[in-house]
Amino acid sequence: MKKLKHEAELYKVAMLAGIKYAEGRGVVEFEATDSASEKLLYLYRLMVHDKVMQALPEDQVAEKSLRHKLTMWYVKQLPKDHPLLK
Repeated sequence: MKKLKHEAELYKVAMLAGIKYAEGRGVVEFEATDSASEKLLYLYRLMVHDKVMQALPEDQVAEKSLRHKLTMWYVKQLPKDHPLLK
């Protein structure tokens, strides 16, 4: 798993983009009381179901790997010259 230079910042933006994706599909409305871990797991399962991202083996489904996977999903949507990719 290759660590990105600005992975923490990218993860925050990726989480917002993932929430927008899920809510845009009309399948969920996240509440302010939902934990980040719950949102992350839901986004992962939804995106795997939609075939937006490839599933991990069940024994590798952990918060750290899901954070990285969501971040990489978002990075692939960014232009090559995006400031957070430098």
